[in-house]
Amino acid sequence: MSIKIEFIFFYICTSTGQVLIILTMIKTKIKRLSALIICAFLFSSVSFSQFEVDFLRAGTEDGLALLEAYVTPWANAFGAGVNGSWYNTAKPHKFGGFDLTFGINVGFVPSSANTFDVSQIGLKTFKGTGMAPTVSGPDADGPLITGPTIGGITPITFRTPAGLNWGKMPVPTLQAGVGLPLGTELKIRYTPKIPIGDGDFSSWGLGLLHSIMQYIPGEKVFPFDISLFGGYNKLQGHTPVDLQPDPSGVLNYTSAYPLPFKDQKLSAIVEAWNAGVIGSINLRIITFYGGLGYTGTTSTVNMLGNYPLPRINTAVSTTKYVYEDAGVIKDFPALEIKNYSGLRTNVGLRLKFTFFTIHADYTWAQYSVVSTGLGISFR
Repeated sequence: MSIKIEFIFFYICTSTGQVLIILTMIKTKIKRLSALIICAFLFSSVSFSQFEVDFLRAGTEDGLALLEAYVTPWANAFGAGVNGSWYNTAKPHKFGGFDLTFGINVGFVPSSANTFDVSQIGLKTFKGTGMAPTVSGPDADGPLITGPTIGGITPITFRTPAGLNWGKMPVPTLQAGVGLPLGTELKIRYTPKIPIGDGDFSSWGLGLLHSIMQYIPGEKVFPFDISLFGGYNKLQGHTPVDLQPDPSGVLNYTSAYPLPFKDQKLSAIVEAWNAGVIGSINLRIITFYGGLGYTGTTSTVNMLGNYPLPRINTAVSTTKYVYEDAGVIKDFPALEIKNYSGLRTNVGLRLKFTFFTIHADYTWAQYSVVSTGLGISFR
């Protein structure tokens, strides 16, 4: 896969009363960047192909409660990673200056989020007890979940899925920064829709950096800069999933639902924002920077398509669950992953060699992040 990217930079100089417009067009194929974006996206087919979705048989309420408890750590770690690499200095570009930066941010799931208590997630009709692994937790099946017994029919039972024993969420970012008037810099993130097998991924984001040093008399004599920053990211993705009727049940479908069910897919939206104060000490080659602020993430998951759920129908069977038209769920209700929010602080350093930059930093929060990246920067 390759992406054709065109960057058009306009540099406007008016110091001599003349306007100079330099148009630079860069065309390149970046296969490796595409692969990183695809592999890192939280709700990619690579990730969800490993998920067991049998717990959706528990229905719209209990099935989604189990799904939420299972995937929340990855969703929060991914959202924390999305908030990384927004800045590597508190000094905004001069008017017309710009940078192009590629970063990798790794969000870490805290050990406390590797399991959840089945009895505490609000199951309505299904029951279970004990600690179950989340997606980032240990690679071992969880407790038994038991459905209701009706008319002596054996209830549905299944175990919560094993975790993937992986608590690190890598998130690539590609952004441009453009200097605006009044000590302000606009930051733009954009990834066009990228096909991923039968799914896709896209994202966009905006950030704003505004210097507060410019309001301090004699600010040019100080070796440091202080600015306000705010940023917002939105990522969307779709990937196919698969939930088929239990072969031990009785199939009683009409032609309205031909087997197998092929239209199922997961649609996910991850939103992340952060705002705060950042500062930096800018030396000849090395810049030390840090920030203190507040961050928040939220994720929305939609299970789209037709999903076969078992039902009791004594007219068809008195010993087995029946799969029939009336038991098909068309699009599960939207699932709002519990929002992660809280204080964040980070420190890092940047090396600049003429136009090229390299940076690395660490962010302390409930879901901590390690970030690194490189780029080009002018003015």
